[in-house]
Amino acid sequence: MTSTDGRQKWLTVAEELAAGLRVDAAERDRLGAEPVAEVGALRRSGLLAVRDWATQQAVTRVVGAADANIGHLLGYHYLQVWRSGLFDNPAFDPGEDLFWAGVSNPLDAALELTPVEGGFTVSGRKTFATGASVADRLVVSATRADTGEKLTFTLDARAEGITYAGDWDNIGQRLTASGGVAFDRVHVPAGQVLGGQDTATPRLSLAALGFQLVLAQLYVALAEGALAEAARYTRTTTRPWFLSGVDKAVDDPYVLGTYGELVADAKAAGLLADHASELLHQASGRGAELTAGERAEAAAAISAAKVVSTRVANQTTSRVFELCGARATAAGYAFDRFWRNARTLTLHDPVSYKAREVGAHFLTGEHAPFTGYS
Repeated sequence: MTSTDGRQKWLTVAEELAAGLRVDAAERDRLGAEPVAEVGALRRSGLLAVRDWATQQAVTRVVGAADANIGHLLGYHYLQVWRSGLFDNPAFDPGEDLFWAGVSNPLDAALELTPVEGGFTVSGRKTFATGASVADRLVVSATRADTGEKLTFTLDARAEGITYAGDWDNIGQRLTASGGVAFDRVHVPAGQVLGGQDTATPRLSLAALGFQLVLAQLYVALAEGALAEAARYTRTTTRPWFLSGVDKAVDDPYVLGTYGELVADAKAAGLLADHASELLHQASGRGAELTAGERAEAAAAISAAKVVSTRVANQTTSRVFELCGARATAAGYAFDRFWRNARTLTLHDPVSYKAREVGAHFLTGEHAPFTGYS
């Protein structure tokens, strides 16, 4: 099977899964339960085992357009598997049907490793950890108490000493299980340590760019999903304005023009995100030969995609109400979930700093600093 055939196979699977998610997306959003059933659906679909980079990006968008929560979980799953592979540790085995999540908020360095015979124990609490409470395995970052070195390691998500707070109550992404996680002297076998986080090494520092890319892809997915849902409503339910002179809303030139602008923006944002994705894939494939300059090009492309997709997601998920009409604000339609999800996700880190990075790279050639966000 060629890579193209394989990609189409998984896109078909993703579209089938998305169709199922779309049926009750509004009701599940209202309930805001832990996404146990949804992760089970991901596992049964086989999508967790996809390893082709471009296919991962494509199916994340398809699933994310139907339900940004589940697209978020799937995108982060792929990210954690890829990120773990950057350490080139032969002991790492992602498994075929394991769901991976991460515990590594860079601004919340609250986990401490204590050396013990055969490895370490880890203690502390992380405020946010998307998908951790419904995961099979975790990729965790913590700091050694004796040396200050930051290490990344894997854990069974049900290991003794791990508790999940279940305290995620934000207005959007309500089904991402993004609450806090506490560790109480959890044993970390030496064989599960992937390596140290040497952020001065270009290839290891790519993990931060991977997070940013997943977010950009999700922003595009939110715009695409909002447009698809609005279009279904406009075709079947929206009434034409009495001054339009047409019998159907789909014939109103202002409706058509607005859809045209929003669709064009979403397509442009998607192409930009896919271009950035390809540059990151190339950078990752360079291995130890990756240069700071090559890394900087990928970083600038991802930041540009983030700037554009942020604007497109927030604008599109708001303006679709203009295309559907006042009746579309009824709670039963839950069109607001697209805006709430976009507004929540796009605040992950300040997009103005991404714009600054793009501008500095363009004007002066400045490289984005190696941080947990760039």
